[in-house]
Amino acid sequence: MTATGAVCAAVFASDVAMGQTVPLVAPQPQGGTQAVPSTPQVQPGSPTIRAITVTGAQRIERETVLSYIGVREGDAIDARGVNEALKTLFATGLFADVAMEMANGELQIRVVENPIINRIAFEGNDRLDDDVLAAETQLRPRVVYTRTRVQSDVQRILELYRRRGRFSAKVEPKVIQLEQNRVDLVFEISEGSLTGIEKVSFVGNEYFSDSALREELVTKESRWYRFLSNSDTYDPDKLTFDRELLRRFYLANGFADFRVVSAVAELTEEQDAFFITFTVEEGPRYQFGEFDLVSKIDDIDPEPLKDVIDLETGDWYDADAVDDTIVALTNALGEKGFAFVDIVPIVDRDKDNLKINITFQIEEAPRVYVEKVDIRGNVRTLDEVIRREFLLVEGDAFNSAKLRRSRQRIEDLGFFDNVEVTNVPGTEPDSTVVQVDVKEKSTGELSVGAGFSSTDGALGTISMRERNLLGRGQDLSLSTTISQRTQMVDFSFTEPYFLDRNLSAGIDLFHVIRDNQDVASYDSQETGAGVRFGYELNEDWRQQVRYRFALETIENIGDSANRFIRAEEGDEYISSVGQTLTFDRRNSRVDPTDGYQVYLATDMAGIGGSVRYLRTKLGGAWYIPFTDSVRLGTKAEVGSLLGLGDDIRLNDRFLLGGDNLRGFEFAGAGPRDSASEDALGGERIATGTVELQFPIGLPDEFGVSGALFSDVGYLTEVDDTGSTIQDEPSMRSAVGFGILWSSPFGPIRADFSQAITKENFDKTEFFRFNFGTRF
Repeated sequence: MTATGAVCAAVFASDVAMGQTVPLVAPQPQGGTQAVPSTPQVQPGSPTIRAITVTGAQRIERETVLSYIGVREGDAIDARGVNEALKTLFATGLFADVAMEMANGELQIRVVENPIINRIAFEGNDRLDDDVLAAETQLRPRVVYTRTRVQSDVQRILELYRRRGRFSAKVEPKVIQLEQNRVDLVFEISEGSLTGIEKVSFVGNEYFSDSALREELVTKESRWYRFLSNSDTYDPDKLTFDRELLRRFYLANGFADFRVVSAVAELTEEQDAFFITFTVEEGPRYQFGEFDLVSKIDDIDPEPLKDVIDLETGDWYDADAVDDTIVALTNALGEKGFAFVDIVPIVDRDKDNLKINITFQIEEAPRVYVEKVDIRGNVRTLDEVIRREFLLVEGDAFNSAKLRRSRQRIEDLGFFDNVEVTNVPGTEPDSTVVQVDVKEKSTGELSVGAGFSSTDGALGTISMRERNLLGRGQDLSLSTTISQRTQMVDFSFTEPYFLDRNLSAGIDLFHVIRDNQDVASYDSQETGAGVRFGYELNEDWRQQVRYRFALETIENIGDSANRFIRAEEGDEYISSVGQTLTFDRRNSRVDPTDGYQVYLATDMAGIGGSVRYLRTKLGGAWYIPFTDSVRLGTKAEVGSLLGLGDDIRLNDRFLLGGDNLRGFEFAGAGPRDSASEDALGGERIATGTVELQFPIGLPDEFGVSGALFSDVGYLTEVDDTGSTIQDEPSMRSAVGFGILWSSPFGPIRADFSQAITKENFDKTEFFRFNFGTRF
């Protein structure tokens, strides 16, 4: 019996140390597996266990050991039962060693307990914090130490480093023995270097070059200029996504039969780089054939809807364009009141002529209603802040177009890194649950800024802002700006849903000092406050009304200043009301790439105060995307100032040049005093810009793009006349190109422009530079 027990213990201990799984039942003959009884039956005349002793246990009670083995005094001596008892004790994970033997009818059990972990430490980890590693490991202080669990945690730590591109990382666990059978566990980590991407290759591509396909991938080859990104580190998840990106790219370029055969990543012997190889089958390239639109719903006439299909026969097949057409048809039907429709593209692939004919079939979809809007992931932001941006509420007919627009509205809040809106079946066949998953980002800012602009020169800013105060969507900011020409302190607070209504309300307090000596030989100060309210008339129309009161001072007038400026020296009180009406069909308010916007703004001063005028501005913008990286933007604005019984002051007039007319200095175009060369501004203004932005061939990681632009402007009319006033009502224009860099230090833009049409008294410039950063 002793030999059997010792052998079983030794074999079992070896199995556990090697991490193997040992069954808790004894082997049975073929035909099935049966559980072994925990207590052997006593046969007449067979020897029995007279007594059981347990030695070596320090923390674990004798009764606890006996409860595991299922053997009691008086039970029959059974080799198989003793073997099962050994396995059971090892399986608890409480013991490092177990031995059993029989002596004079006494079953002697000797155990060596596994130690208790006193402390866990990590050494050598610079890239990952202790908290990150501790959250991934299973072992904790005051938990029983086992080699199996340690090896499992080692693998978990290695997996963390591999996800971050460090495949050469090594982890060695060290155990420090303490008194009372306790240990300190130390994971000694050698993080190794980043495992980069040495080469990305393609096999089977004939139409597109390797370099063209590499541009479509998230995974990039290691280069020195990618030190600010992790796109050149290997990640299996990114490789899976790259397969999908390749598929989308080929489907958007006519290759309907394309497939990725394999994507293989091979690690070098030094474990410092990967070679990635994509094997693809391009197949033939197809063109669009004929298009048709049919309806299986009697109330829908497909003929008027055919104009929505913006596809051309003979163009290369584009799966993205087909999806866009389905969305456009769904939206058009939704606007006509048909919420429950499904557009199915029926594809007829003509392999002989390499044509794809598509019939868009309108089918009646199940009538589905919104059962619930489930918002998840918002830890700080209140549900109501997200819910009020939704165009669908519980009980509404489900509408996919409104669902997509709701997602865009939530993204436009600027509170989230990621927004996913999906719908899943509800509790009833005709219901659906809309799930909104958001990932919050920091909305609080405490920033110190430095920069340079051609208008203000060197500048510095200090600002505090919270765009989502207390998770309620409120915007609170306090900022100060100091530059060579302007010093400003500004306080602002905005409540986006005042009194729980779709009405924004805000207050502004400001103090501004401007140095206009280089432009018009005077300085100005302005101190005041304003209130504003904004509301949506519908999804596209929005209006803001405002009131503003300010004290404005003209001072420090230069010796060479003209008579108009001298006449305005002193204090004026400005009390004005205004409004802005906006029609907005842009695809995003934050970073528009498609759509258009039109606005009308009016301000009237004279409700009290000492200044009276009516200012009106009409403007708009139009964005046209040619590709994902090439887009055209156009902007235009006209403005008019009308004095209400008083002459228009210099400080209230429009200025032309600088940011609104490149190629000319700030206030460099328009009426001017020939004697002092001071800019006088004007009462009628018109500006326009056409700009094409495009990549210039540098890798995307550089964040550098180019722009070609043309600016035009018109400014004229002052209240007074005289021999020294130069005012030609002519159109000024300039052309140029710009370099834009989304740098890690902030946006940088340099514009090079040449004035084309100008007057001889205008002041021009060739170079305009803007730089800003936060740290």
